[in-house]
Amino acid sequence: MGKSQMLGGDDEGRVLRQIIEATPNAMVMVNEFGLITLVNSQTEHQFGYSREELLSMTVDRLIPDRFRPRHKGFREGFFDNPDTRSMGAGRDLFGLHSDGREFPIEIGLNPVIIDDRPQVLASIIDITERKRAEERLLHVVEAAPNAMIMVNSLGHIVLVNTQTERSFGYSRDELLSMNIEDLIPTRFKAKHDGYRMGYFHNPDRREMGAGRELFGRRKDGSEIPVEIGLNPIQVLDEQHVLASVIDITERLVVQATESAERADRLRRSILDSLPFSIIATDSNGLIVTANPAAERLLHAERNELVGSRISEIRDGRLDQVPLLAVRTHGVDEREVEYHRRDGVDVPVNEAISLIVDEVGEVTGYLAVAYDITQRKEAEAFIRHMAHYDFLTDLPNRTMLFTRLDAELERAAREKTGLAVIMLDLDHFKRVNDSLGHHIGDELLLQMAARLRSEVRTNDLVSRFGGDEFVLVFTDVQSAEELTERITALLELIPEPLICNGHELIVSASLGGSLFPQNGSDSTTLIKHADTAMYHAKSAARNSFQWFRDSMLDETNDKLVMAAALRHALDRGEITVAYQPEINLTSGEVVGLEALARWNDIDGSEIPPDRFIPVAEDNGLIIRLGEHILRTACADAMRISESLGRPMRLAVNVSPRQLRDKEWLTVLKRALADSGLSGNQLELEITEGIFMEDPRTVVEMLNTVRALGVAIVVDDFGTGFSSLAYLTRFPIDKIKIDRSFIHDLVDSSADAAIVDTIIVMAHTLGMTVVAEGVETEQQEIYLRAKGCDQAQGFRYSRAVPVEQFAAAIS
Repeated sequence: MGKSQMLGGDDEGRVLRQIIEATPNAMVMVNEFGLITLVNSQTEHQFGYSREELLSMTVDRLIPDRFRPRHKGFREGFFDNPDTRSMGAGRDLFGLHSDGREFPIEIGLNPVIIDDRPQVLASIIDITERKRAEERLLHVVEAAPNAMIMVNSLGHIVLVNTQTERSFGYSRDELLSMNIEDLIPTRFKAKHDGYRMGYFHNPDRREMGAGRELFGRRKDGSEIPVEIGLNPIQVLDEQHVLASVIDITERLVVQATESAERADRLRRSILDSLPFSIIATDSNGLIVTANPAAERLLHAERNELVGSRISEIRDGRLDQVPLLAVRTHGVDEREVEYHRRDGVDVPVNEAISLIVDEVGEVTGYLAVAYDITQRKEAEAFIRHMAHYDFLTDLPNRTMLFTRLDAELERAAREKTGLAVIMLDLDHFKRVNDSLGHHIGDELLLQMAARLRSEVRTNDLVSRFGGDEFVLVFTDVQSAEELTERITALLELIPEPLICNGHELIVSASLGGSLFPQNGSDSTTLIKHADTAMYHAKSAARNSFQWFRDSMLDETNDKLVMAAALRHALDRGEITVAYQPEINLTSGEVVGLEALARWNDIDGSEIPPDRFIPVAEDNGLIIRLGEHILRTACADAMRISESLGRPMRLAVNVSPRQLRDKEWLTVLKRALADSGLSGNQLELEITEGIFMEDPRTVVEMLNTVRALGVAIVVDDFGTGFSSLAYLTRFPIDKIKIDRSFIHDLVDSSADAAIVDTIIVMAHTLGMTVVAEGVETEQQEIYLRAKGCDQAQGFRYSRAVPVEQFAAAIS
């Protein structure tokens, strides 16, 4: 059989089975007729079948339907000419799970002979995570602050980010039509072609530019000094290199102005003051010195470390200092674990560099490391939070849709029923407004636990957002069963809850949709359940309705809401409440935020998150915004006069208002009619405005600031993933979103985010306000970190203008 391996006999068969069982990949042996003859445990895990099921089927069962017609011919061709092959890299191959789910794979084929009969041993790797990583690469490259350039082995540029366009002066289309040599000065081009070929012959991570001169050539012919980091990367079975290019012009200017003596003193000072562990060894790996950070990291004194081998801090697992192939110019970096003297292993990021004397001889190694325990914990936390709600730990929207899609596929396959139930707590906002968000959060936590206890093992409870939950009932057999379960829910929900000493009784409105009667996909079923829930809420609290085709769809519902809002404006039902803003240094009330309130004619309060989006969609936000602005300006003057000092007023402005050509006139008239100075007014915008035409936005904001009005970014941290707009747009103040303040004292992740925002804003000359402050501990922390202002229930809820003076006294 050519390259086939000859295997036979009981002993050799046992060895083969043991080897296959120990392999971390799925291993499947198939004979020339396609029958599976041998699998390992990983195969059962990866495809969802038991070993007995797998050994009773053909390999075609593990392949999606669309690939099966070609597979027989491929198998026959392989047995006609067996050889070792790798498949999947650069093209789409998929495996089929027992539940019908497909997943991307790579396959290695190896021919073997068992008892004189040809078979093929397939090693199957699930590359789902790798595919996701490739998608994340594109986002990471664009978000990088440096110029990022991907080049293939021929030198063709295949990928760049926006920073590359800025650094070299070419457009993206121009760059993607060029070779990398076009960005190199003429005097270096001759050597670069050979260097590139050598790199692709032996690709590895390299850093270039430190300690020697490297230059890039811009479109206008000018040169810029650069440092480059090279990272090999496989794209579609083709070797590429991803280059990170840093313009070091400013750095060189600074270095040129420093004296050698000052630089030496600074280096010595840095070694002892840096928070990074720094350990120097001789060429044999014996530690010759360590800085204080290394002592703290390893729980050992310097004299205990000096003279020992560096391999000991790695628990003897690495005898040599280098982790990778250390180069004269560059640093090798990766994540390892350091072994502390108390026996605890600490994950660190360690960089190894050479210590070279004047004649180029390697005299030792320098290991620089820092503890990444919190980062590892944060990464695990982020992975979890990508699919689960932060407060209740229930599946979030992303996980809901993923799970629901899978259950719908199973229900269709097994011809069973499925129900989607949308649940919204009645009057939940009153709990937040009267008792505070911490009570509201405790209520949501207890309600989540109550709902989880009521559903079956295969059912799903998800927090959809705010006070809304989605329940998915699977394996539904009859309408009578559903009626019983929903009735039990309606009886369970209003039972009293004790939240921080408060006995609360809440009801809920429920709406449901059925598969397949009301839809065949997740989006439709949830939308229809939501429609039914709103009809239940409008009919009677703590009630349930199934979706019917006769119900108003979402568009008609918004039209009804828009009509009601128009009448509310005519009847004067829209009022303004004010929440104070506190100077954290002095404790003095320095401002107030205007918040729209709608109390319907029947006495019910309609929350802003329902009518504001409707107003935005239907254009009523122009009229509503003018009403709020004019009312608030007049009220701010009244409050300032009653307090005997000027107060700053914050008013929210929507993107649609800013786009209205008459809005500037409205703003000027509101200031003039009320007598309020422009210096007393702050306009709060959301991060979404920066998605508009940047030039138009900057012009508008600059015009507003010319009136003395300040620009504030509201709910900071929940919108953009890039922070570049902070430096590109005229912003005076940012408000940290309440979601980061809530667990500030107990969550290191939230604390790190808040600390970073405060430092960053102050560096850019901006004022920082913390929203949603509710406890003394939060206030103490924010004051210690230099946060300028705060607002929240700790100081006062939003109150009518007549009650403001009393609320802050």
